[in-house]
Amino acid sequence: MAIIEVEHLTKEYRLGQLTKVGDTFKGIAARLRGRKPPERKAFKALDDVTFSVEEGEVVGIIGPNGAGKSTLLKILCGVTRPSWGNCIVGGKVAPLIEVGAGLVGDLTGRENIYLNGTILGLGRKEITSALGQIIEFAELEEFIDTPIKRYSSGMKVRLGFSIATTLKSEILIMDEVLAVGDMAFQRKCFDRMENLIKTEGRTILLVSHNMRQVERLCSRIVLLNNGRVIEDGNPKKVCDLYFEQSSKKIMGEYNVSGGQARNLRMTGEVILHSLSLLNEEGEESDAMRSGYPMVIQAWFDCDRHIESPEVVFGFHTPDLIYIASMDSARLMNKPNFREGKNLVQCVIPELPLIPGIYGLRVGVLDRYRREMFYGESIKTFSVLPGDIPVSKTAALGFIDIKHEWHINTNSVSLNDDVTSDTATESLAR
Repeated sequence: MAIIEVEHLTKEYRLGQLTKVGDTFKGIAARLRGRKPPERKAFKALDDVTFSVEEGEVVGIIGPNGAGKSTLLKILCGVTRPSWGNCIVGGKVAPLIEVGAGLVGDLTGRENIYLNGTILGLGRKEITSALGQIIEFAELEEFIDTPIKRYSSGMKVRLGFSIATTLKSEILIMDEVLAVGDMAFQRKCFDRMENLIKTEGRTILLVSHNMRQVERLCSRIVLLNNGRVIEDGNPKKVCDLYFEQSSKKIMGEYNVSGGQARNLRMTGEVILHSLSLLNEEGEESDAMRSGYPMVIQAWFDCDRHIESPEVVFGFHTPDLIYIASMDSARLMNKPNFREGKNLVQCVIPELPLIPGIYGLRVGVLDRYRREMFYGESIKTFSVLPGDIPVSKTAALGFIDIKHEWHINTNSVSLNDDVTSDTATESLAR
């Protein structure tokens, strides 16, 4: 049974609410003459959005900035009303849609806990029984009787998250909360979220730009763009689509031919003239196959002779998580770069990346490891499934580690030598 139903939801804002005095008088004059005053341009933050959420589902909502994610959550929480359409929420909602939301600055932390619990329809006895757990999780024992207005933003979000996840509610709505706070608290929040999903079966709507967290936590993901639902379904499929869209944008903004790249640094001694990828057929392509040969090919233009330079190629995700790098430092005798054009090729016999979208970074160092050229997201490429169907590849991680399985189903003791002849032979190879 659906606990949240959204049908043809539209939220429209009028741009330019502040108008010049002259424009105001023109509007009044038009009305006095019986004419229609000039209308301000309308902006649709949400445009005909329809979806439903079943009880116990964990749904992620993703999309670029300005896609309408936060507007959707505010409508679901009752903070704002839609311009058109229906939104039916069938349960108590514990919202955490921004830092400090739902907290009253003049009240103490303890008073805010009771206030929020009362809003959720809980009795004083029920709130008191959960009070110690809320304070302990938020790590605010010394400050719980201090007014909220004296809290730091980190303290506010700790308290807000602790209240929202500890007090009982049917629906938990969160907007970028797991991205706030220090690393230890983020880990703590993540563990609490996994516990809520596994043990309590709480219905959760989660907005985040961290695709790895969303993909891991959610059973379903909705992709928004320009106020519309672009895709709704399997987390892996939707995240891959979002990565692909983001990568196309990145490729348009950061391409070497346009002279732009992310975090680009150069001394002028070495310039990257061109960068290409060759597939197993030796053909230039932006789509490689997992487990198949790949060649990274770069032409460098040098303004002088450079002795024993070190070249580095590296892979990273579109959100700049470094995965692996290959460098020529391991060569015993590194060739020199001559003045003019120099071709560098890095041959990868079996590409270990799992299917997805990746970026390529390039660096050149001199013999003393002084950086002469560096750039990230210089080229974006996709990795397609190789011989293994994508549905059977690992759901998490980035690397497909080559391995063999040897499983002994016979009854054995922990003290027995269970290394099979087959496994020994494999290790010997």
